[in-house]
Amino acid sequence: MFYFDFSFYFFFVFLVLFLLILIAKATYIVRQAEVIMIERLGRYNKTLQSGIHFVIPFLDRPRTVLWTFVKESAGRMYRYSNELDRIDLREAVYDFPKQNVITRDNVTMEINALLYYQITDPEKAVYEVSNLPQAIEKLTQTTLRNIIGALDLDETLVSRDEINEKLREILDDATDKWGVKVNRVELQEVNPPQDIRVAMEKQMRAERDRRALILEAEGKKRSAILEAEGVKESKITRAQGEAQARLVTAQAEAEAISKIQDSVPNADPLPYLIALNYIQALPEIMKDKEGKMILMPYESSAVMGSIATIKELFKQK
Repeated sequence: MFYFDFSFYFFFVFLVLFLLILIAKATYIVRQAEVIMIERLGRYNKTLQSGIHFVIPFLDRPRTVLWTFVKESAGRMYRYSNELDRIDLREAVYDFPKQNVITRDNVTMEINALLYYQITDPEKAVYEVSNLPQAIEKLTQTTLRNIIGALDLDETLVSRDEINEKLREILDDATDKWGVKVNRVELQEVNPPQDIRVAMEKQMRAERDRRALILEAEGKKRSAILEAEGVKESKITRAQGEAQARLVTAQAEAEAISKIQDSVPNADPLPYLIALNYIQALPEIMKDKEGKMILMPYESSAVMGSIATIKELFKQK
């Protein structure tokens, strides 16, 4: 008869399982932009880059680190921590919860910061600091309080870019020993107290009203200036036209007098011109508003004398 040896079967199964566990412990597949810190008997040995790697089982083990994350849920920020055996080398975004800061003029406000950082030296990030995200958060909070504490409220509200750049420089210099590069720091929200916001809105409204009044006054002033310039140019043009007309009339009269003198060399043309103008103005002089009377001026005899003079002129001619 054939007897099956169960002890050999169990040994074979145990050996296969042991080899599988051994291979699993010795093999690591690292994804792109990730690293694994390997310690041998508790001491740093090497850093596994992206790809497949084999280590000595039970002697080489990955170093686990405590990593804090911030998560927003239902409008509130929550922190939770996990132990990780892989370090992510990609640029990370850390959204800090709102915190209270006090300005130089003793105004308490809420500020929410956003930090972009990247691990450049994973060995320092693991062995130089415990819980890197939390350390960066605390450093950012203290640095932000120092920067805002040196500024007034108005300076804080209008100098956001300067605050971001100054905060980034300080954090980048402080986290260099941790193997971290701080790329950008952004202040998302700067919320003064409610009474300060109401006062600022009133001030902004008053400023807008003042600017509107100034613009309206400047518009009226400009309109008056343009209107005055238009009247001035109109009067100048009219005066120039009248002067030109008078000049032309005077030239015509001079030519007429010259022709009269040429026609009657020894006669005086002045009585002729006076009589001519008088005759032209006589209808206006004789007008009656009611149309019942005909007025003859006293100087009509002079007109007759002028006509007689004209007669003599033609006789001489």
